[in-house]
Amino acid sequence: MQITQQRYYTPEEYLQLEEAADYKSEYIDGQIIPMAGGTLNHNQIALNLSTDLNFAFKKQHYRVYMGDVRLWIAQKRTYTYPDVMILADEPEYFNNRLDIIVNPQIIVEVLSQSTKNYDRQGKFEAYRTIPTFQEYLLIDQNRIYVEQFSKTGKKQWALREYDEEDEAIALVTVPFEISLQDLYNKVQFELVEKEAESADVEA
Repeated sequence: MQITQQRYYTPEEYLQLEEAADYKSEYIDGQIIPMAGGTLNHNQIALNLSTDLNFAFKKQHYRVYMGDVRLWIAQKRTYTYPDVMILADEPEYFNNRLDIIVNPQIIVEVLSQSTKNYDRQGKFEAYRTIPTFQEYLLIDQNRIYVEQFSKTGKKQWALREYDEEDEAIALVTVPFEISLQDLYNKVQFELVEKEAESADVEA
């Protein structure tokens, strides 16, 4: 992720710019960072998971948001757009703005080459400051591999890894399970090689 604007922006300035922009950007303590465009695999994985979650929670109080809902992280002065968020209760809105929430229980990020290190480190550190945050899924779009972090105590998190197609991911903090086969349904790993070849040609 590259910071293209070097001047300091207030959160209010960021929101005004974001409303008029043709693309989404994140805000990290004064800096505006354009978000990379999503790939077909990225979109397919997020859609597969969100669809199953929405169906499973149809008659339950959990809420699922995908992609376009902005999250405000107060302690880190950060606005971001997680790929998928699950709320255990009614959404809590920041400053009465219906497009900004503050209380996710579970966050899911589909990893890309440009953001995977940030998702694992800086973004996870920021998410851990959210009082309601209990569980984090990192899904690799280039191979069958998922990391699941669940909170076990104050400043304590457990990690479980999944890398077999016949495995199923069971969320720890809500009643939901999805097989890796369903999670990666219609994902074409050969697209990764084609995208890499295209990038090499352009370079």
